[in-house]
Amino acid sequence: MTATAGWAAPHSSADRHAPSAPAALAAPTGPTAEERGVALAAQRAGEKGIDWKACPQEWSQPRDVRCGTVTVPVDYAEPGGDTIDLAVNRFPSQGTEEQRQGSLFLNPGGPGGSGMAAVMTVGRNWAVWKNVIAAYDLVGFDPRGVGHSAPVSCVDPQQHARAPKPDPVPRTEADRQRAHESARAYARGCRARSGAHLPHVNTPDTARDMDVIRAALGEKKLSYLGMSYGTYLGAVYGTLFPRHVRRMALDSVVNPSNVWYENHRTQVRAFERRFGEWLEWIARHDDTFHLGSTAAGVRERWEKLLAESRREPLGGRVGPYELTELFMMTMYSNSAWVPRATAWSEYEAGRPQSLVEAARPTMEENGTAAYTAVNCNDAPWPKDLARWDRDAERLHERAPLVAWFSQRMSLPCASWPEKHGGPVDVRTREGLPPVLIVQNEGDAATPLEGATELHRRFEGSRVITVQGEGQHIATQLVNPCVNRRVDAYLLHGTVDDADVTCDRVAPPEPGRAGGA
Repeated sequence: MTATAGWAAPHSSADRHAPSAPAALAAPTGPTAEERGVALAAQRAGEKGIDWKACPQEWSQPRDVRCGTVTVPVDYAEPGGDTIDLAVNRFPSQGTEEQRQGSLFLNPGGPGGSGMAAVMTVGRNWAVWKNVIAAYDLVGFDPRGVGHSAPVSCVDPQQHARAPKPDPVPRTEADRQRAHESARAYARGCRARSGAHLPHVNTPDTARDMDVIRAALGEKKLSYLGMSYGTYLGAVYGTLFPRHVRRMALDSVVNPSNVWYENHRTQVRAFERRFGEWLEWIARHDDTFHLGSTAAGVRERWEKLLAESRREPLGGRVGPYELTELFMMTMYSNSAWVPRATAWSEYEAGRPQSLVEAARPTMEENGTAAYTAVNCNDAPWPKDLARWDRDAERLHERAPLVAWFSQRMSLPCASWPEKHGGPVDVRTREGLPPVLIVQNEGDAATPLEGATELHRRFEGSRVITVQGEGQHIATQLVNPCVNRRVDAYLLHGTVDDADVTCDRVAPPEPGRAGGA
């Protein structure tokens, strides 16, 4: 893989001078209550540290990982009030003492993803992360509301796991009204089951938690790798704590200018583009999958499959909702293309087991609840349900794969019971070092516009764009053009003199493992 900008001689962030340094905003008049609260919480955490021990068995961590907790306020404006314990883990550096550079924080996305799980994903991905693993202790944490960190809940977990769920595409006005009431009931359930903690499950408070964990680790500055939603979390951290950032790599960027309603609408269109690429790929391999020799023909088979599941759920538990979710998730990684197309082909040949098994529910109740809470708490949402329906219907005409599915996922925010502020105004503040942004050009979950916007807002940042690549998460792929630059940044703080474009990895081929 080559970079069209060339592998220019990199330079250290320490060598950057005024012309390329991030511009500072006007100084605030004084610290806010939250700023005073997080400083106090960080001081306490720094004095206490983290008591690293073998992980509890129920946390399902490998033996070479250590676990602990860090106590943080529920409300940073009232640091003397209620507290919660955040679960953290650490995979120790695999290098020599001379190689060690401290801790690298990880967040895999979501919202609702576990940073503790991300530690093991990175820690075991030797082909890509060998040099970084030698230099850093990998540190993850379950964000507030997630996993082992005061988890939120909105419905009974067994109810959440029931399938099939209602078809996300309404056929009648009664269908719309049932969806509206279901969303209202879900929002009420979030308040009833999660209580006073619920309003504080949001991105700014999670960023504040990161600073407290940083202090508990004894780190003066934070090194961070954020992916997907983790890029927005990192961008908020960099805005709130610019002087506490050592290095920050952000992969697959959430657009900080359209959190969250418009962000989801942008995703819908991007998923449709990516879905079209997959249909074309299936058509090129019709000799293997026998689903159609043109993208239009394969799409007709998809519509037929949805209609069949609408009449009678596949295997008694896979309806249009489950199929839509399965095919949407297929768009995240090329590694899913062959197995999903194979399962679909087998279904058409009268062997439904693989497709039914693949479409079983994957997101646990807590993950959905945390996703909803962060989305709804972070920013204002439209209250007019008629607008939601009009917007989804118009999107469905052009992007039918997930238009209504996406609407259903976010609809509880229309009747969310908690107050919220506006989203953080992400941008450069004094002390922020150069940030490395990595983005696949055709990513559906986090479209390219997000990286472009964050690059504009974080002055002095550098962008690596993988041309023609539609997968989600660029840094997990074996792509030397990307990998060596991420290594150079995380290990030495060096970036190219200009933004860089890399070639994509080869798409998968039937008959061999491949893709991601």
